[in-house]
Amino acid sequence: MTVAESPGTGPGWVPSACTLPTTEQPLRAAEFDEVFATDVLAVHAGPDEVRLELRPDAGVAARVAGLAVRETSCCSFFTFDLHAADGRVELTIRTGPAHREVLSALADRAVSRSR
Repeated sequence: MTVAESPGTGPGWVPSACTLPTTEQPLRAAEFDEVFATDVLAVHAGPDEVRLELRPDAGVAARVAGLAVRETSCCSFFTFDLHAADGRVELTIRTGPAHREVLSALADRAVSRSR
């Protein structure tokens, strides 16, 4: 992932520290966009974490878990916690101070593309 475009128009939330091959970055961004558009019910953002409330569906949880695992292999500065309880599914994405801007841009993108 690279920081090349603004968060609202392209994969600007994709940091240059990402090790995903450049040709695969738009595909990964599209995977996130699909989750944001179809599965995110609410976005709660703070300086070091973003919590996404997801549709409470086993398929959604599995798809998001797979995406999170793949993302940690190229963007190790993120941590992903998937939590399912009481009929709710949430994904919390965390990072340290050095990558707050990236997390903020990801949150903005999630908000702009969610229902």
